[in-house]
Amino acid sequence: MDLLTLSAFTIAYVVAVLVPGPGVAAIVARALGGGFWSAMPMVIGILVGDLIYLVFALFGLAAIATYFAPVFIVVRWAGALYLLYIAWQFWTAKPGSEQLGPRKQEPWLRTFLSGFALTMGNPKTIVFYLALLPTVVPLDQPITALGFLELTAIVVVVLLIIGCGYAGLAAWAREFFVSPKAIRRLNRTAGAIMAGAAAFVAVRG
Repeated sequence: MDLLTLSAFTIAYVVAVLVPGPGVAAIVARALGGGFWSAMPMVIGILVGDLIYLVFALFGLAAIATYFAPVFIVVRWAGALYLLYIAWQFWTAKPGSEQLGPRKQEPWLRTFLSGFALTMGNPKTIVFYLALLPTVVPLDQPITALGFLELTAIVVVVLLIIGCGYAGLAAWAREFFVSPKAIRRLNRTAGAIMAGAAAFVAVRG
């Protein structure tokens, strides 16, 4: 794929990922509540969802995806409900001097699946891949294996850098909260952000 197309896609994707949305909110909330590494499964889940949409867009599966609209609705609501569950855990956590975050660490798989479901039901992601991507990547001709690998690499690198960046900043800010009162406020802030992300996903169908 030519350099101009790759550059245009990279710029468009960087802007799309940088602009705060439910995915960024969920990553920040997870890192605020449990630290940097607790947010990593969320980042990976979001990445996998993005790659699936990339495949849909590049290989003409968008039309097929419309037939599975009810499935995406179920996924969206399941993701929103799970994010609300995490928000409730943060909100009701009883902080101690030895630990920040919710009462227990969420299993890696659950956090991954919540990030994945969040992306699959995120209107922002759907609009980017199925509507905006064709404006920067010519899809009127077959995508070569090399072109697919190049676009996939861009998605992986950009999302990991930005996702980890948001998680790192949130985890860094978290370290300044040391008193039980401050920790409780931090947990409730994380819970409110997570609940907001859940509401956005549920309402924006």
